[in-house]
Amino acid sequence: MDLTWLSTIIGAGCLALGYCIGARCPARIFVFARRAKIAAALASENKQNKKAKEPLEIEKLADILEDFKMVLVVRNDLKMGKGKIAAQCSHATLGLYKKLQHRAPKALNKWEMCAQPKVVLKIESEEDMLVLQDRAKSLKLPTHVTIDAGRTQIAPNSRTVMAILGPVEVVDDVTGELKLL
Repeated sequence: MDLTWLSTIIGAGCLALGYCIGARCPARIFVFARRAKIAAALASENKQNKKAKEPLEIEKLADILEDFKMVLVVRNDLKMGKGKIAAQCSHATLGLYKKLQHRAPKALNKWEMCAQPKVVLKIESEEDMLVLQDRAKSLKLPTHVTIDAGRTQIAPNSRTVMAILGPVEVVDDVTGELKLL
């Protein structure tokens, strides 16, 4: 007995049933499952971001103190050209700005209201720069160290410039002994 006609009818019936179900509730089940996965992933990411990106201590100082400035500390031992120094200072400024944009907006606003003062100083070695960074961090000042890719004048992964932002008196306490570039 030939049953191919029966399988054809059952296949066509299943196709019609699938079409009817799909037309009445178009992939809602799949969309809701996908949305739930996305929401869970975002919630997990937000928990990690909240832990990692708490407001910086400098926010409290922005409410109390008036004058803020940024200091850019350039390594003198690398013998960078003027253009290279300018580019590395720009990287350091932008890196610190981006860091403070979400974690210390009041401090950033205070610095902007002071006409964004920037002072460029020189330091003689990487070790001295790291000691200075530790000193700044101990005083709760935000810092950003620019690390060069090494495509032009200097070796890859060289720390070139450190940016520090904060109240003038506190920043001067950290960098006051350095000379202008």
